[in-house]
Amino acid sequence: MGIAVNLVTYLVGTMHLPSATSANVVTDFMGTSFLLCLLGGFLADSFLGRHKTIAIFAIIQTLGTGTLAIATKLPQLRPIPCHASASLTCKPANGFQMGVLYMALYLIALGTGGLKSSVSGFGTDQFDEKDEEEKAQMAYFFNRFFFFISTGTLMAVTVLVYLQDEVGRSWAYGICSFSMFVAILIFLSGTKRYRYKKSLGSPIVHIFQVIVAAIKKRKKDVPYNVELLYEDTPEATRIHHTDQFQLLDKAAIVAEGDFEGNVVSAPNPWKLCSVTRVEEVKMMVGLLPIWATTIIFWTTYAQMITFSVEQASTMERSIGRFQIPAGSLTVFFVAAILITLAVYDRLIMPFWKKWKGKPGFTNLQRIAIGLVLSTFGMAAAALAEKKRLAVARAAGATTATLPISVFLLIPQFFLVGAGEAFIYTGQLDFFITQSPKGMKTMSTGLFLTTLSLGFFVSSFLVSVVKRLTGSNDGQGWLADNINHGRLDCFYGLLAVLDIINFVLYLVCAAWYKPRKPKPALQMETIVNGSSAEDKC
Repeated sequence: MGIAVNLVTYLVGTMHLPSATSANVVTDFMGTSFLLCLLGGFLADSFLGRHKTIAIFAIIQTLGTGTLAIATKLPQLRPIPCHASASLTCKPANGFQMGVLYMALYLIALGTGGLKSSVSGFGTDQFDEKDEEEKAQMAYFFNRFFFFISTGTLMAVTVLVYLQDEVGRSWAYGICSFSMFVAILIFLSGTKRYRYKKSLGSPIVHIFQVIVAAIKKRKKDVPYNVELLYEDTPEATRIHHTDQFQLLDKAAIVAEGDFEGNVVSAPNPWKLCSVTRVEEVKMMVGLLPIWATTIIFWTTYAQMITFSVEQASTMERSIGRFQIPAGSLTVFFVAAILITLAVYDRLIMPFWKKWKGKPGFTNLQRIAIGLVLSTFGMAAAALAEKKRLAVARAAGATTATLPISVFLLIPQFFLVGAGEAFIYTGQLDFFITQSPKGMKTMSTGLFLTTLSLGFFVSSFLVSVVKRLTGSNDGQGWLADNINHGRLDCFYGLLAVLDIINFVLYLVCAAWYKPRKPKPALQMETIVNGSSAEDKC
């Protein structure tokens, strides 16, 4: 976050890229970071395990931040400086300079993908779901996990952004790299204390096996008696048959040639799958409608670290003799997250437990609250931008700092920040608890792809809007200089899309039938050679 939140000002001010292009560079970088979570999840499940995956990709992220520190330090890796008044004649960064910057950013993206795909799942591995006391503790884990992430973000948008603007970006990025190195040492110091869960094979492979087997038997009829479907999973760990997505049930129909050699031998998994394996895939498919309707929130979020930072850079940011860095305005965004999480953890959850007997809102309710708050956030952003543009027109095109307080932007940051507190914890809880136990890492990756696609949708929308409303001289809704554009219309468009998406989410949430998965066969808990139950 110390890199992403202030990157757009570096791209516009130092690398001399147009406003919309800079925004897309940031959203593409963030989108790729979260998309690579799928790769990290695959490697964790198939080869490395979560512990090794976290350690290896944290090292890669450290190398990336170190490379970025060097890239921002050497004058040969950025174009010749020029004054804001001569922005139309500023020479943009060349291909080599952008290439080095991209190499640093995407090393960080690769490290982030592997790290984020496993760290929350590895955290929940430390709780034994069969132990009621530990199970109750895990209900608080997601909030506190995100609270500490947000605390780190708070340091990023205050201390690190200030250092970037006032001391030097290379110093700030060097601190990021050093901090990651220290974090790796702390993480490795607990190696002997952690609980480890061993996964036998990638769930992605298991999903494709079910799909392939079902396609091969698409012309066969599912037997009326589901007891005739193939099942080799022990009774204690079975997931019972459901009527959803019956096409997938065909993967469990026993047919000639399914067994290699004789009936006693194990079946070919690409021809015949157990009912439990099929039900695991059904559970993952059932998550997709909720998954799809949470993407737009992260498109809204993307505006907070791109265009909203650009807005702040044009406004009056002084408090006495101290000038707030434009990127540091997101402190209100992070403050909203921390306040919301603290209030929810300390007030709402205990109250809800006494009143309803449940520890807080359900995961689907939290997601809904987050979507509503983000919609109000975009509406507030459109109104604030309309006011800022009116001041910009009155002040004239040559005015560098508009006579309007940057605190006008606080409502949009606060509303979207509070929305993130609800939707992030709700999504994380939903995707981990509603997926088969053996697919926990993959479901975390699936959750993080909503962030990824949200950023990519933002890039797509920016490109489409710029093409449809733009002109050859760099004007339109998303003009090269936002004082000459109609960013308020773009925010309004996002608010309308948020409303449409929320209606679709309500339909999907009403359709979804939550169920508590039983542990899948492919997972067993290992703690220094003993089970987690023994550890308790």
